[in-house]
Amino acid sequence: ASTPGVDPENATYLLDGQAITLVNGVAEIELAPGSASKQVTRYFGNAVEMDLDGDGLLDSAFLLVQESGGSGTFYYVVAALNRADGYVGTNGIFLGDRIAPQSTAIDPTDPSHFVVSFGERAEGDAMASAPTQMASKTFTVAEGSLVEVNPSPTQTP
Repeated sequence: ASTPGVDPENATYLLDGQAITLVNGVAEIELAPGSASKQVTRYFGNAVEMDLDGDGLLDSAFLLVQESGGSGTFYYVVAALNRADGYVGTNGIFLGDRIAPQSTAIDPTDPSHFVVSFGERAEGDAMASAPTQMASKTFTVAEGSLVEVNPSPTQTP
């Protein structure tokens, strides 16, 4: 297990099975030994403070953005669970490539859930075109893992 961080910008998250430890909101990983290409993951923000695991402490849910030298800018939603000894990062859930994040808010119908709203491209739009469709996804923490609530069945990762 990783050491808990002092705050959400200095904690470890799991993105696509890879442990990413942020230091002051940024993590850089060499893509190949000696390579100039780096995978850069950074704290994007749009944070919401809420108790996600029911322990009475305010946790933080927010977005991370990851780039690795190509044209892609990948957005993930994560949570930092506030424990007595520091913040423990969850797994990240991929939101999309070059989306336009709008807001993160507590779900008005369920205070243990939060909703991430963002602009995305319509089906078939080129990646170079601007995101024009609004989308939102709802998340919660179950047994220490971040999970999407009622994901759309047509969606493929």
